Amino acid sequence: MGDLIYSTTVSLDGFIAGPDGELDWSVPSPELHRFHNEQVRELAAHLCGRRLYETMLYWETAEESGSLTTDYAREFAAIWKALPKIVFSRTLETVEGNATLVREVVAEQIVALKAQADRPLGVGGADLAGALTKLALVDEYRIFVSPAVLGAGAPCFPALGKRIDLELVETRTFASGVVYLRYRRV
Repeated sequence: MGDLIYSTTVSLDGFIAGPDGELDWSVPSPELHRFHNEQVRELAAHLCGRRLYETMLYWETAEESGSLTTDYAREFAAIWKALPKIVFSRTLETVEGNATLVREVVAEQIVALKAQADRPLGVGGADLAGALTKLALVDEYRIFVSPAVLGAGAPCFPALGKRIDLELVETRTFASGVVYLRYRRV
């Protein structure tokens, strides 16, 4: 059975994007990018919300466009393109690449996906991850705390209305000042 992992970069004050959706504060260093590559490589599939899917579409054609100038970026593009993606959206008509479009989050379908997976599954996008957190389907949280205070923006977690107890299982500090915190649901 595959665990469901929510992995995201967050500002010190808890936002995953700035007030106008800006992400420039969270661009990974080469060291951190390589770490992300290894984490994504271990996934069986990635569940994406619409906004994350649209942001990550860049990686579907980045190799062909010649815009990738580093080995770690080319490596990530290859990993991401090959990774099966399940995109949850009520508004998209189609998806590209190795992606499947799903209209609704159905807890039983996520449980079935986890049961069938031989490796972990990733989930990204705060709204989707929040919905799956509320359904108690997220097993692990991998949070990358960036040394930035945004003051406002898209929160990492929605208001849940209840506490979730977690166990710290790993930490790491990167030279860029990003602190990695890995928690499992108790």
